[in-house]
Amino acid sequence: MTRRTLDHPALTDPRVGAPFFSTWRVGSPERQRDTVEAIARTWERRPWPTPDLRSYHVYTGHDTGTLLHHSQWTSEAAYEAFVKTHRQERVDEIDTAVPGIERLWLGRYRRYRSAVREGDARVPGCIVIVDVEFEPNPHPGGISGHFHLSTDGTRVLNYAGWESARAHIDAMAAPGDGIGSASALWERVQTWPGLKSSTVSRYDHALGLVPE
Repeated sequence: MTRRTLDHPALTDPRVGAPFFSTWRVGSPERQRDTVEAIARTWERRPWPTPDLRSYHVYTGHDTGTLLHHSQWTSEAAYEAFVKTHRQERVDEIDTAVPGIERLWLGRYRRYRSAVREGDARVPGCIVIVDVEFEPNPHPGGISGHFHLSTDGTRVLNYAGWESARAHIDAMAAPGDGIGSASALWERVQTWPGLKSSTVSRYDHALGLVPE
């Protein structure tokens, strides 16, 4: 069966060969909460679809209108099999409970590398998603960074754990060579040939689903 968990995903789990990220626009804080609960009910009343899905996590955006989804698959083939057999009935039930959800994008990735403070047992209070590659100097509020490369070669996503949204905001505003500063490295990222966009989004972990 399926059960909820308060644990964050294990981003370095070697069994995860295909981490997926996607974004839904739901429009308001109330609809964020309603959609999270609809997802939880829909999944909890069904058996876990396959051992090849290690976990499924949902995050509420600090923009108050979006949800981030992160699913950990052993392979892309496992996800494709899920789509053929289990996905649509779940989508239909969620859309019936909360009509009008906009599914903005689905990204297929491979984890490239991770940076985790050794011995750091803090639980992230905020998840920051950055879709361009950069290497900031460590900041006291930062807990971890997990860089992912999209399988189509067009995007880089950093899943970063922070103590809190305030810690990340303060780091962005800090002088010197910290994140967001006008450093040579950041300038290089901003002027990289072919760069179409770069976004920084903050999320709270709202729901974790794992097999019983």
